[in-house]
Amino acid sequence: MAKARVQALRQADQLAIHQDDLKEEEIEETLDESADPLEESGRTMDDSSEEEVEDSVAEDILRFEESFTGINKRYRLINRIGEGTFSTVYKAEDLEYDNYNNRWDIDERENRKWMSPGHQRRPSRRPHYVAIKKIYVTSSPMRIFNELDLLHDLKSSDSVCPLITAFRHLDQVVAILPYFQHRDFREYYRDMKISEMRLYFKSLFLALQSVHGKQILHRDIKPTNFLYNPQQARGVLVDFGLAERQGTDWHQCACALTSEERRYKISHSVYAQTQQSGHQTSSYPKNEIRSSRRANRAGTRGFRAPEVLLKCTQQNTSIDMWSAGVILLTLLSRRFPFFHSADDIDALLEITSIFGRKKMKETSLLHGQVFETNIPSYSDAGHSLEKIILWCTGRTGDKSGPKKELDDEEKEAVQFLYRLMECDPTKRITAAEALRHPFITKAFEDTEDDEDMVDLVDA
Repeated sequence: MAKARVQALRQADQLAIHQDDLKEEEIEETLDESADPLEESGRTMDDSSEEEVEDSVAEDILRFEESFTGINKRYRLINRIGEGTFSTVYKAEDLEYDNYNNRWDIDERENRKWMSPGHQRRPSRRPHYVAIKKIYVTSSPMRIFNELDLLHDLKSSDSVCPLITAFRHLDQVVAILPYFQHRDFREYYRDMKISEMRLYFKSLFLALQSVHGKQILHRDIKPTNFLYNPQQARGVLVDFGLAERQGTDWHQCACALTSEERRYKISHSVYAQTQQSGHQTSSYPKNEIRSSRRANRAGTRGFRAPEVLLKCTQQNTSIDMWSAGVILLTLLSRRFPFFHSADDIDALLEITSIFGRKKMKETSLLHGQVFETNIPSYSDAGHSLEKIILWCTGRTGDKSGPKKELDDEEKEAVQFLYRLMECDPTKRITAAEALRHPFITKAFEDTEDDEDMVDLVDA
């Protein structure tokens, strides 16, 4: 009789983090910076044959096996499939797959649906792959515990990579996750049709609906953290290393006040006093006594929402929706990465170049901050997303010819994009609302049509 994975944790090298160890240390801000999208590794895997392994990767695998006693008895490491700021991920064959109840294995469940009852009871003979995430020892115990705790809570969530089990050996912790075959985003983002984008975001928002439903912020939504298989029109959300529960370390921000309260606070601020004293632009007070604002800025450059850049101290799940909007903008513009800033100031200026100075000033005041720039090329109104996409796709060059416009499907996608890239987080669309938006509901209709065709063939 199959044993549950939980029993294995109790019998062997289980993760045992004591309460005494759960003390958050001061972490450098750079540790909250996820790897640049262009620097992260990602590849298309073919399970039908053994992929070639570079010598440096083979040496890395050997060092890992030597440092983590017993790992090679449970898993046969095959290749390194990801490398980021906080961890390295390996593809491995699960050597003890048949000894456990593997409810996490979606592909095996799908395959067994079509088997006869006799074959369903037999152990599977094909190799089964997992992803082994080696979390770097430089990560704080609290960060590691938090990631595993959140993954455990999300184990039954749609389109979210579940935690199979975890092990600890000395100061090294590894998480065992399902291996999902997928394609590198860079291989298909330039060629994706609108109908394919609908399916992509349907899967992504199903994942975010599950995550946000449990009041969890992923904080690092980007293409490399959503493993998508275009052939199956199915993706899975991974890497919860920066995720947190909503409300963690919250402090009051002006965005949580009523409009009247916010106007009163602004009118009595240092900013208002400098304006009243005759200064046309903001100036710093000569003797600054206020402490600097601290807020969670974790994420990846180019995907952070405006409120993250403005150090809002009451960030919520809407930050993930902005990041999803950046992915959609990337697909529509055929440019990756779309934003490529060096720091938070550059990131704010990039957003300003699209949405304009007026919108950015309003957004800053919403969070009790002041935004000023004297760069002459930035207009007050900014540019429409339609114009940005036409420019990026080379449809604005010929001034003498007829005016080029987006087609009807692109226009619908842009209207949806405006709901995602709304600078005011209180007005930004939620994952649940996104799944009911016409842009996404058409993906459900297409899926139902395909199922009807299958039923017709079966009949």
